[in-house]
Amino acid sequence: MTAPLTPPHEPDPHDPWAAPPSGSRLAPGGPASSPTAAERRAELAQGAATAVLVAVTGFLLGLLWLWLAPRVPLVSDDTAVFLKNSEGEEAIGADGTFVLLALAFGLLSAVAVFLLRRRGGISLVVGLAVGGLLGSLLAWRVGTWLGPTSDVVAHAKQAGKGVTFDAPLELHAVGAAVLAWPIAAMLAHLVLTWVWGPRDPEPDWEEFWGAGSGAGAVSGAGSGSGFLGGSGAEAGPGAGSERGSGAGEKGGAEGWPPRRS
Repeated sequence: MTAPLTPPHEPDPHDPWAAPPSGSRLAPGGPASSPTAAERRAELAQGAATAVLVAVTGFLLGLLWLWLAPRVPLVSDDTAVFLKNSEGEEAIGADGTFVLLALAFGLLSAVAVFLLRRRGGISLVVGLAVGGLLGSLLAWRVGTWLGPTSDVVAHAKQAGKGVTFDAPLELHAVGAAVLAWPIAAMLAHLVLTWVWGPRDPEPDWEEFWGAGSGAGAVSGAGSGSGFLGGSGAEAGPGAGSERGSGAGEKGGAEGWPPRRS
């Protein structure tokens, strides 16, 4: 006995990757539906607004960096300016403070964007990254502008001989510092979307293929009837073999050749 097979000229009605039959059309909202021009413009506008709002918060990062970063003490003897503590780590501490604040701002901005636009999107993530980069640059400039003056000689003359004054606030590892915010924001948004983001519904393949399933069901019924016919034809040799074996057993019981009385 063999299993029923689909005829070679008929497609398998249960194959989701088969070409749609003629006369069928995609269901509204199916997997092949593409966004319209208005939806694309709306996504671009949301991405641009996200970049601007995130970049503006860089001003707050600059103020916090100016407030929390350690100061580098300098001293002058009227001829030159020296570090008061040559083994101090205040310069490295300023870079570390900026990086930690940038990571925190990246996490907070990613959470805020995810809560406001839970579905996400490429333009939204790009806007978040661009806004984080611009915000880091803005924070860097705000800290240096509002911090101690960069004219160390004039500041030393103003302070006087032997008086300690603060060095200008600077970033030494500029590349790593300004990239901390956008990288942290993208990674945090990716994790939030992966864990709590909305999931696309599973497609309804019967509605997706339309009338193709009905045609496949009819062809499947026809193949089943052929299988029944084939089983009936296959029953013939079995019956013949059964009759032959029965005759052989009967002959063996009577003996061969038959005895003459």
